[in-house]
Amino acid sequence: MEYYCSYQERCYKEVEEKIFSYRVSSIEKEKILIHLIENNYINEERFAKSFTRGKHNYKSWGKLRIKNELKFRNISSKIIELALQEIDEEKYVSHFNSLAEKHWLNLKERKGPKKNKKFVDYFLRRGYESYLIYDKLQELDL
Repeated sequence: MEYYCSYQERCYKEVEEKIFSYRVSSIEKEKILIHLIENNYINEERFAKSFTRGKHNYKSWGKLRIKNELKFRNISSKIIELALQEIDEEKYVSHFNSLAEKHWLNLKERKGPKKNKKFVDYFLRRGYESYLIYDKLQELDL
């Protein structure tokens, strides 16, 4: 039977191992860990929100990919939903549109099914919603 721990538990264990490697007494180790938890250095929600903002703003990932990556890191569904609210919907759509137009122009293929497939595949890998992708494809393919 496998035991899946949360991100916070894994982080706590990693920090605990790191402190142990410095040969700190158990009393000092506990003080350090308590300080980190009380001051939100080890916080699952803070991590999820920061991860969401960073991956969207700097790597241009869509909500689906971000959600899947957070699930992979054993972040709870409730926290994932809170984290995804960090992305403003209007900015999300405008960011997608500008990225889509830029990518469409950079594709070397001529208009046709091959170019359309490359366009769709690129944005599906990035985790954007299919309705956004196909609506933009119809607009650009005219």
